[in-house]
Amino acid sequence: MRKLRILEVNKLYAPHIGGIETVVRQRTQYLAARPDTEVHVLVCQPRGPGERALLDGAEVQRCASLGMFSSCPVAPGFLRAFRKEAAWADVIDLHMPFPPADLACLLSGSGRRVVLNWHSDVLRQRMLLPLYEPILHRLLRRADVILAATPGHVESSSYLPEFREKCRLLPYPLDVQAYPDKPGRTVLHPHNPDSVKVLFAGRLVYYKGAEYLIEAMRRTDGCELFLCGTGPLEDRLRKAAEGLPVQFLGAPDSETLKDALAGCDIFVLPSVQRTEAFGIVQQEAMACGKPVINTALPGGVPYVSIHGETGLTVTPGDAPALAEAIRLLAGDPAMRRRFGENGRRRVWELYAPERIFPALWEILRGDNAYGHFGHRCSRLSGTAARAAAYRGGRVPHSSNSAGGASSHGRLRRQGA
Repeated sequence: MRKLRILEVNKLYAPHIGGIETVVRQRTQYLAARPDTEVHVLVCQPRGPGERALLDGAEVQRCASLGMFSSCPVAPGFLRAFRKEAAWADVIDLHMPFPPADLACLLSGSGRRVVLNWHSDVLRQRMLLPLYEPILHRLLRRADVILAATPGHVESSSYLPEFREKCRLLPYPLDVQAYPDKPGRTVLHPHNPDSVKVLFAGRLVYYKGAEYLIEAMRRTDGCELFLCGTGPLEDRLRKAAEGLPVQFLGAPDSETLKDALAGCDIFVLPSVQRTEAFGIVQQEAMACGKPVINTALPGGVPYVSIHGETGLTVTPGDAPALAEAIRLLAGDPAMRRRFGENGRRRVWELYAPERIFPALWEILRGDNAYGHFGHRCSRLSGTAARAAAYRGGRVPHSSNSAGGASSHGRLRRQGA
């Protein structure tokens, strides 16, 4: 029997580092290892000449690029390469947003099965939307299946609700066994050994909200903040952090990041823009058994770590709310431990590769039995109300406090 031919399409591929690139590489490695599947990967260079190589068991073609424009590679040869690869493939697995690939798919005239992976709406290039939206709507009508990592990806989208019947939930996988609950080596060195160690990991860019986390540290005692990452805002953030218990650790490699996650007491993802559509680093912190403080962004972020179960969810861009959440967790080791244990269990149960990848395979080959959006995925979609229910509610009460939960406007006690 002939192998199923799958074409993975994205902007870029490893060794380029990014959340979507990580997802595409994991998927490629799994599919290429199957004896009944052959995989090609079609991507672009960030800049420079094209190349073709065997990587991760798949044939990877990187189209030549003149550089990046509006977060997309300018690759004149991409349309021709797409048409050729689409003629070879049985299934086109396309990762969005990537407008040139949308256009290429429509112009190719391919009748192959098309699976769209909706990682995010187009957010930063809104001036180009009048040109892009007609193409996008045609592609959504053309698609056989649309995959989203959380219900929030669909509910918050300006486009997907119309195509809800095509949507399937397929979370991003994470192997919890690859993440230790204790660091292999110490990488976080607080000035005060009794300090509660608060960790941020991510690029220092506009949508990550690190400035609000630094501001929150002015309102906390007995905590030290460690920032893992670099980016264009680093100089400004260093100036804002002067005189505060904040350390900048630079960009970590993967093993150093795992040790930092395992060595911290609290992980914070303070993102302030929908550009943060999921936050894979939350999964990584949960896999290490750490409580997570995240923000109630539209999209997938509050569906990953659940308020009152695996951590706390606060209003985006609200430094006092971040400080309140940090103080609550810093003062309650039992709550930290409970949230951490719940988080590790959640990753094990919901994001295990051995659960996600077989479902992916069934969808790619044409078996849609994994369920419509909100069906047969109840363990994910059932968190929807809780993930966003912090508004106007109450804080989870501390195991150290004698009375009931105290009233707050920015945090909510689960089940209240």
